[in-house]
This record gives sequence, structure tokens and C-alpha cells, in this order.
Amino acid sequence: MALVERDSTEVAVLVQCELLGLNRSGVYYQPQASTGRELALKRRIDEVYTAYPFYGIRRITVQLRADGLLVNHKAVARHMQDMGIRAIYPGPNTSKRAYQHAIYPYLLRGLAIEQPNHVWGVDITYIRLRSGWVYLCAVLDWYSRFVVSWTLDVTLDMGFVLDAMRTALSVAKPTICNSDQGSHFTSPFYTDLLRDAHVQISMDGKGRALDNIFTERLWRTVKYEEVYLKEYASPNDARNSLTAYFEFYNTKRLHQSLAYQTPAQIYFLKGD
Repeated sequence: MALVERDSTEVAVLVQCELLGLNRSGVYYQPQASTGRELALKRRIDEVYTAYPFYGIRRITVQLRADGLLVNHKAVARHMQDMGIRAIYPGPNTSKRAYQHAIYPYLLRGLAIEQPNHVWGVDITYIRLRSGWVYLCAVLDWYSRFVVSWTLDVTLDMGFVLDAMRTALSVAKPTICNSDQGSHFTSPFYTDLLRDAHVQISMDGKGRALDNIFTERLWRTVKYEEVYLKEYASPNDARNSLTAYFEFYNTKRLHQSLAYQTPAQIYFLKGD
């Protein structure tokens, strides 16, 4: 569902973007094809980061050089920022914080999560295409591992994060929703949406690799079981394939940690 109606005669695109907290340039954005070298670097960064999410810019740079790719840490940092991924160790953070935005405390330390919709996690990851990339945002129920909602977009503008959360909140209301401290999740558009729904906001501690571990595991599963096995030709191709995968993930994929039940079985049985 499009957030902005470009042909609307009632509300101008500029006004719609201001109301939704979007950058107007993103509405008209057409993804640009990457050079072969840039695409190869980003693909390998994605693979290294997915396997070792605790690797930061410098260790990823060392790994890329060991793979025979000539690159420096400044280029790696720039690519990681473009891809919307960040190191989860103390040091340079490529998930750009907006320092004028409020940061919320981490509420989950020592918390027993005993039922669906107690804690959700939300995050963004990079999804590669044959000649470019898109971004995936997902809302995950931590108890059942059920993906409550997800969205895909060609830019990192705010709209697709809000769309994912609005869709999730139309399904259920969690007690707590956890995220990192990136600018999407500290934005008043996002925090006001949760506060208006009476959802407690939790944010990862800076540099704490385990604070968002269930969502990090989801990304690893999606990439190894779906993304790396496919060569998406276009954003629409990626959307169609991911739609089928998330249906499989939620309703058919047996999880060892769930006693070989599916996320949907746990989410809807225990959530009743």
C-alpha cells in the first residue's frame, strides 16, 4: 500500500510528506544501478555482517582485504551506512542517531517473556537485488518468533517503518516494543505512534550485542534460507518472493526452540 498518493487532487505530495515525516525526494526516488565493484563490496559486507553481526567497520575491512577486495575502512563505513547496518560493539556507529531525539532505556534485562505480545522487536536490514538493493523492516514477536508485519522499500525514509508498525498495531498491541537507537526509532513520528498505542518503548544499550538478539537471528534466517538463494531481479520480485517466504516462516517452518512448532502455532494458541 502506497503511503503517498502522487496523483491525489485533495492533498499535495509536499503536504502528505510533511504529515508523514517523509523526505519528498524519496517519493520520486528510482533506485540507481550500482557499479560492479560497489555491488560486489556491498554483497560481501552483507554476508560478513550477517555471519558476524558483532564485527565492526575495521574487522569487516580486514575480512574484505583477506578476501582479496581492495578497500579501506572509510569506504566500508560509507557502504554500511548506505545499507542501513551498524556495528553492535562500542565504537563507530553507522546507524545514525539523531541527537535531538530522545533515547529510551532498555527495559528487557532480566525480564521473563512468557506470552505473545509481551515484547516485540523491530529492525531494518539490507536486502540485495541482482543490480541494487532494497530495505526490509520487520516487527517480530519475541516469544513466538512470529513476524507480525514487514515492509520493503527502495529508500531508508521514515515511511516504511511507520507502515510496518501501523500494520502490526492493527493486529495486536504489545506491552513493550524494542529497537536500536537509530534515527528511525528515535523519531517522534515513531515514538508518538507507540506512545499513543500505550506501548512501552525500549531501546538497545549502545554497543550491546545481545539486546536485540532475536531480531538479529531472524535476519540471519531470512538471508540464509531465502535471500542468498535467490537473485531478485527487481524490488517487486523481492517483495513477491519474501511474501511467500514469510508465509512459510510463520506457518510451516518448524523451530527447534519452539519444540518443533511453528511461530503461528505458538502466537495464536498462546495469544488466545
